[in-house]
Amino acid sequence: MGIMSFLLPADLPPETVRELERACILGGPDSMPWPSQVKVEPGLLTVRRGVEESGSLVVPWTIDGAGHLLSATATLIEREQPYQFLVELARGKVHQLRTQSAEWQAGGLQMPPDLTQKIRDASVGFSRAVTTPPSEDAGKEAQGVLTQGYQAAEQLVREYIEQMFQARHLRQPRLDTTQGCFLGPGDLSSQHKDVLLQTCNNVCLDLSWKAVETTEANYRWEAYDAILDWAVEQGLSVSAGPLIDFSTSHLPEWLWLWERDLASIATFMADYVQTAVKRYQGRIRSWQLTGASNCATLLGLGEDELLWLTVRMAEAARQIDPKIEMIVGIAQPWGEYMAAQDRTHSPFIFADTLLRSGLNLAGLDLELMMGLEPRGSYCRDLISVSRMIDLYTILGVPLRVTMGYPSAAGSDAKAHADMKVSAGSWRRGFSPEAQAEWAADFVALALCKPSVRAIQWVHLSDAHPHLFPQCGLFDGSDQPKPVVQSLRDLRERHLR
Repeated sequence: MGIMSFLLPADLPPETVRELERACILGGPDSMPWPSQVKVEPGLLTVRRGVEESGSLVVPWTIDGAGHLLSATATLIEREQPYQFLVELARGKVHQLRTQSAEWQAGGLQMPPDLTQKIRDASVGFSRAVTTPPSEDAGKEAQGVLTQGYQAAEQLVREYIEQMFQARHLRQPRLDTTQGCFLGPGDLSSQHKDVLLQTCNNVCLDLSWKAVETTEANYRWEAYDAILDWAVEQGLSVSAGPLIDFSTSHLPEWLWLWERDLASIATFMADYVQTAVKRYQGRIRSWQLTGASNCATLLGLGEDELLWLTVRMAEAARQIDPKIEMIVGIAQPWGEYMAAQDRTHSPFIFADTLLRSGLNLAGLDLELMMGLEPRGSYCRDLISVSRMIDLYTILGVPLRVTMGYPSAAGSDAKAHADMKVSAGSWRRGFSPEAQAEWAADFVALALCKPSVRAIQWVHLSDAHPHLFPQCGLFDGSDQPKPVVQSLRDLRERHLR
């Protein structure tokens, strides 16, 4: 069994110790988690896994000014001697910062002198930390380097975003990327419609199977028909899906009578996909067929069965409309679920396998839902998100990014009961203002990348039933949040 251990700062508060128990080791060509066993003792963190090879530790840690984020070391070898925890986190951040800046400069990024100096200062600070004997002073030096590294990384990404937009606007004054919002079956108020027209050039009908087929073979399309008619009248492009979202909140209750019966489940799912595609054929061309099939653990279905079902849904849709544009959703694209589950396919390998199956997919949807669990991602900084998107870009198909960040940490009566706001925090935590700032930065990052052809905000209003808590453009009283202005500004500056 592979073991790595790390010397921790003394007298950590209990909440920090609990968060450290989320630690795991990343490895492999796509840097995905290994199933890990974590033990936190006074002054020592120990991580065990079933393989003996090098890897990098990823662990929650608080960074001044950046938030409570998932941070990673560089690649480390296994050894008996413990590593210095903070020094290795600092090494990892400085390595990431220097590598990314070099890659972008090789591609033409112009580095302002003050940013070059900040990267140099972080490197010099790390040199002091790593050459100081293990002590409280070395830990403080390393923590300071972490803060410097995160500040420089944020400035680096901001420069990248600005220069990418400048380069793209030389070719296209208005980008043809779509910015939209998922819409459920609830009625659209006049205020909802105004906000959508100001912030979006696309809407996506979620067509939740649970909402449409409440009882077997009885369909309720009327609410979606009305939204589609309105969107077309307003000149908005329209997409739909995910038709089959592998969460208990989106699957009809009667389906559980067929738990573990793969043949029957596949038949019911294919019937629903074909019925929906046939109903809207000629009016909706772009469809997200599935969501979270890469990480679901329900209906007694195994990993290979979920992969087969995803392929089966694509084949069913193609039988109705050979020209359909099909997208498959990838939840938790960093693979957080793999730290606790022994999986054969990482989310990246899952997506690659689908693309190699000959389905001719039009794209992948990456769920970037931060601060949420169990279906969500621990909060990360901009440079980590950029590298994740670039990883999936390697697969060679257009990307859509589904995005959301909670505007509050409290309970949400309309959200799915299993979903919690408890996976780190970005900068100032959770508030309407923090959500707006998060959207301004992270949506801009996604929009500037040529491989990202669409952005979808996760849902419209917290006043209507939804999966992810506190993430809507409207609050629980159905009033618009500050995030609306962030999305409006991005559309006005960059999109058609």
